[in-house]
Amino acid sequence: MLPVDAIRLNFNPASLVVLNVVLAFLMFGIALDTRVADFKRVMRMPGAMAVGIAAQFPVLPAVTFGLTLLLEPGPSIALGMLLVACCPPGNVSNILTHRAGGNVALSVSMTAVSNALAIVLMPLNFAFWGGLHPTAAPLLRQIALDPVEMAGHIVAIIGVPFVLGVLCAEKLPRLTQVIRKPARILSMLCLVGFILGAVAGNWRYFLDYVGLVLLAVALHDALAFGTGWLCARLSGLRAYDRRAVAIEVGIRNAGLGLVLIFSFFGGLGGMAVVAGVWGFWDIIAGLALASWWARTPADGASVAAAAAETA
Repeated sequence: MLPVDAIRLNFNPASLVVLNVVLAFLMFGIALDTRVADFKRVMRMPGAMAVGIAAQFPVLPAVTFGLTLLLEPGPSIALGMLLVACCPPGNVSNILTHRAGGNVALSVSMTAVSNALAIVLMPLNFAFWGGLHPTAAPLLRQIALDPVEMAGHIVAIIGVPFVLGVLCAEKLPRLTQVIRKPARILSMLCLVGFILGAVAGNWRYFLDYVGLVLLAVALHDALAFGTGWLCARLSGLRAYDRRAVAIEVGIRNAGLGLVLIFSFFGGLGGMAVVAGVWGFWDIIAGLALASWWARTPADGASVAAAAAETA
């Protein structure tokens, strides 16, 4: 069996184009649930928003970097973990926050702001932490990653669809009301289908190497949820907000990571296996956490509801 750093997963270039379109459509669907008011709402809860953004962008990649040093996985696996940590959240976090009885308004606002910031921060974050890693940095230099080129790719599949979706939601509310739910469901089904297709087309590799990454992904995911919760707890946020921040930080858009891995890293083995496993494990772990939290009402929920009614 070849070392995981030496393998390249197979993915048809034509399928990659379609996957980019699907992911752009997914971002468009997320933006249909976003209003300009969501960004204005940030001004009414700056503390909670600042904690959530800080936990996602500076803190989680730094914690992930430390985890890779502790676990000492293969270089490509370490790069995969760092890339996932640098990805923005998806709208699954909003659904899980609602299920958990957390602050959905905060979750939606964080998703919107985080995806906007990720256009610039994601490639910079990944280039910084990947370049700093003692074993992954040489591999990253071999790939000769251009952060500017990655940023351009992210603008195309996140930035443009996101702006178009927000404009559609603001200017065409009736149309948005009709297409919002079908677009969200269809885009998620297509994304899951492509992830399944990528796994099925490289089933032998996943069978051979999943054991190398499963523990790392499980620990990494738990650490991501824990990082969000701990940052919120240390900042004095109430449980209602802590649940939103924890889920927002714990849920990463692994589908975006997979697109970038096939676009810029040639389907590099460890990276692709990490992103593929994360895409499924993340939702399972998030649903389990949200269901557990749903059994107990969060402190502050009734206060927030009363405030919303009087606003």
